Amino acid sequence: MGEVRRRRTGSGGVTPPAQPAELAMRIGLGGAQVRRAMHAGLACTVLVSLAACRPDLTPPGAPTSWPSASARLWRWQWQLDGVLDVTVEADVFVLDPVNTTAAQTADLRARHRRLVCQVHVGTVHPDDPDATRFPPQVRGPTATRSGRTWLDVRRWDALRPVLADRFRLCRGKGFGAVLLADADGYANSPGFPLDFDDQLQFNRRVAALARSLDLSPGLRGNLGQVAALAPDFDFAVDEECVRLNRCDKLLPFVDAGKPVFHVEYTGGLTDFCVTSVGYGFASIRKHRSLDAWRLPCPVP
Repeated sequence: MGEVRRRRTGSGGVTPPAQPAELAMRIGLGGAQVRRAMHAGLACTVLVSLAACRPDLTPPGAPTSWPSASARLWRWQWQLDGVLDVTVEADVFVLDPVNTTAAQTADLRARHRRLVCQVHVGTVHPDDPDATRFPPQVRGPTATRSGRTWLDVRRWDALRPVLADRFRLCRGKGFGAVLLADADGYANSPGFPLDFDDQLQFNRRVAALARSLDLSPGLRGNLGQVAALAPDFDFAVDEECVRLNRCDKLLPFVDAGKPVFHVEYTGGLTDFCVTSVGYGFASIRKHRSLDAWRLPCPVP
């Protein structure tokens, strides 16, 4: 599932990987980005197996611990679809807390993996086990493409008990961190007059709620509020920042020594790894379905 697909020459050999500067020229990086990529690679080339020059990571330790010295070194996996593959060589697993069993999390913890549960904090789906706990007045009038309905995040008293129980489910199954998804309703069409400050207050409240339950909070997307929220969250997950030319918006996490877990869904590793690794991200290529398959960028 996690096999690396190598580009072969006509004679049957494997084409050697390009050096960082050459890859940067192919992708069209500017001088500053090239310097950032070269610095990130240090003595290791960007698209070669870097196991020999990858230092040992700090052991998992406390669930809220993300040592800054390891921020760019984490290998990660994001699987929300299909049969969970616990054998993937990754340090961090982002999983669905409902579909993941306690036996699977126990297996992963025995392998010294860090476990992150993805929780939709700003939307509800009719199939969610706790969907009926959200009163009609906090639900938006229209659904997203995935069938999820936005929630009125101004109604903290109504949302907090349900979100707290979602987080308790994560903790009970052995997760040590929680990834907040759909935390950007204000930037969409939620059906409520939400503004930037409404969303900011809600996201900070949810992050604090996670910490109160001994879970490390992470932010998925919501790049418009990253600069304001980076102090409140321990890590970030982003999709396609290279393709969309917006990776610089995640630098507040990098500059604070916090991990940025990044995924692209199109192109080969040479199309995005120099850029993303240069920024200091932990990057992988995935199918949009987020099944077990992954193709990781090398870790410097």
